[in-house]
Amino acid sequence: MNSGIKKALAPLASLRLTVLLFTLAMILIFVGTVAQKYEGNWTVVDTYFRSLWLWMPIGIAGIKVPFVGGYSLCILMLVNLLAAHTVRFKLSWKRAGILLTHAGLILLLTGELVTGLFAVEWQMPIDEGSYANYAEDIREAEFAIIDPSPTDHDGVVVIAQAMLESHQADPQTGKGLPIIDPALPFEVRVLQWMPNSGLLGLQQINDPALTQKNPATEGLGAMALAVDIPRATGVDTSNMDAPSAYVQLTRKGESLGTWLVSLHAELMGDPRQPVTIDDKTYLIELRYRRDYKPYTLHLIDFRHDKFVGTEVARNFSSDVRLVDTENNVDRPVKIYMNHPLRYRGETFYQSGFFGESRTILQVVRNPGWLMPYAACALVSLGLIVHFGVMLKTFVGRVRR
Repeated sequence: MNSGIKKALAPLASLRLTVLLFTLAMILIFVGTVAQKYEGNWTVVDTYFRSLWLWMPIGIAGIKVPFVGGYSLCILMLVNLLAAHTVRFKLSWKRAGILLTHAGLILLLTGELVTGLFAVEWQMPIDEGSYANYAEDIREAEFAIIDPSPTDHDGVVVIAQAMLESHQADPQTGKGLPIIDPALPFEVRVLQWMPNSGLLGLQQINDPALTQKNPATEGLGAMALAVDIPRATGVDTSNMDAPSAYVQLTRKGESLGTWLVSLHAELMGDPRQPVTIDDKTYLIELRYRRDYKPYTLHLIDFRHDKFVGTEVARNFSSDVRLVDTENNVDRPVKIYMNHPLRYRGETFYQSGFFGESRTILQVVRNPGWLMPYAACALVSLGLIVHFGVMLKTFVGRVRR
């Protein structure tokens, strides 16, 4: 290779740079782990590990400093490793083990980039005797307006959480832009958006001043009051955000009332609330964002086995029937721990349960799911080859 190119690549191939990058990675991992005490798991992953840079808190009077994110570290490590091979390493059988090991590391870093950019995770709750043809993203909500009048389907228009947040009225002035779209039967004004909330029955509230501040005039808001609470933190999936919102609906300048929509509404019965306009009834609800599938999973039986005499779980399993008319598929499947269902590029894991008859399946679509396995195999093979080469060299020296 041209000496000028090697000289230009030398700083990128520096061993000192390697040590610096590993030190920065350890700091990022430590701070990101601590941050899970104060922020949700996915917020930490996106902020610290799947970003180019971030403002890192240092714990002194709220001071934050700029720091490299996980993506930047991965890219710099790849550049450092490739530059080192270009400048210092030579292709030879004696270096085969090192080359295989480093190829495995490169594949592992690339796999994380692919996973971070393209992988998605959802949940699919199903009750025994029922079915599901959609999965839910429990990290994001959507406001759904449903037209149940068609006989063979429901007409649904949804407003994404990002739009609800961006159109929230100013808490000081109460002013905010309404959400207007030809597909909507009415205008939507977001009076208050709560990323995480608690729901209180009006009869349980002893503070009259709090009750008087209830903005709702219709539906669920006539029975309950939503209060803003801190966001869920940590990795416990049972402790997750339940957003709520107060929305004012108007049509042609006429108010249809102020409504409370909440993820808690399902616990109080049917979460869908009727809104009548010109003798036509629509249903509104706040729900987790849905991803509809071209197939259906029917839950035949859910089992929650425990060790005898204890409440310790021994096994979770779901007997489901997979129906895909498009591909002429109709077959039984058993999903249990460490034995997922793989279908149409998605993997269904037995994730949890609710009560004794509702299963919760984790639905994962990850185009890079094989890359970590291949990377570990390459690293293992590289270490074995390198050990074999070194052993052969050592035995040859002893014989001489």
